[in-house]
Amino acid sequence: MTIDLFLQYLVAGVTYGAIYAIVAIGFGIVYNATGIINFAQGEFVMLGGMIAVTLQGLLPLPVAVVLAVLITMGVGALVEILFIRWLDHPTVLRMIVITMGLSIGIREIALVVWGEGVRSLPYFTGDAVSALSVGDVHVSPQVLWVLGAVALIALFLMFFFGRTRLGRQMRACAANRDAARLCGIDAKGMVTLSFVLAAGIGALAGCVVSPITYVQYDSGTNLALKGFTVAVLGGLGNSVAALGGGLILGILESLSILVLPAAYKDVVAIAILLLILVFRPAGVFGNAATARLQEHA
Repeated sequence: MTIDLFLQYLVAGVTYGAIYAIVAIGFGIVYNATGIINFAQGEFVMLGGMIAVTLQGLLPLPVAVVLAVLITMGVGALVEILFIRWLDHPTVLRMIVITMGLSIGIREIALVVWGEGVRSLPYFTGDAVSALSVGDVHVSPQVLWVLGAVALIALFLMFFFGRTRLGRQMRACAANRDAARLCGIDAKGMVTLSFVLAAGIGALAGCVVSPITYVQYDSGTNLALKGFTVAVLGGLGNSVAALGGGLILGILESLSILVLPAAYKDVVAIAILLLILVFRPAGVFGNAATARLQEHA
């Protein structure tokens, strides 16, 4: 294997790792505010991409992306209001079953609306043949959009949860919802907001990655698995650690093709998830959220 080929695989790994990190951040947002593991997060990514592709045929690309994000945020709010809000202190297992059921339901609705076809948005800048080249290593201009999006999302969430009153209120609800209510915090509103934020970030991810990975009705399932693996790898609820976890998984997956058939690439994520849950349930970066999840399961 040449060094250029290795670097090309590395670029691919970083790109896919950034995608997984965005999905993992969505898991973390909901967990930070509610303690809930939302396995429908991958479907928000799929919906964002699908809606944007549909609107792009009628509207300019930037407007289509913005509307797709807003519509998906509305779907996130409806999911919380209709299926989550009425639950009183649900167990982790119950929430896993409910959110997995929601994931299946959204996926089947998408199949009816859009069919089985594979779709994609055009490149935000340039096209498939205008890749940036360093020697024999080629980087698509859309990759820069993906990396920029994940960096901006992580910085925004660091500021939001660490510096804003609303973000601190969401964190208080995650720590102790009853105590947060006694302090005058609208706990139900915080939970709804967490789903809205997670859906919006997932939709933005779906739009940004669509020109690279394409999108179809069932593409959210695989992303949910990878995103959850990254969330556990970094420590649930830690947006910055999700970036590191995403890069680790993406690079390992990409390089695994050198020793394994491409069809076995997804096995890497499952193997990493099992190893982490067995040997380091708090995550590689030491966040205690994953450990709490196991204690309550």
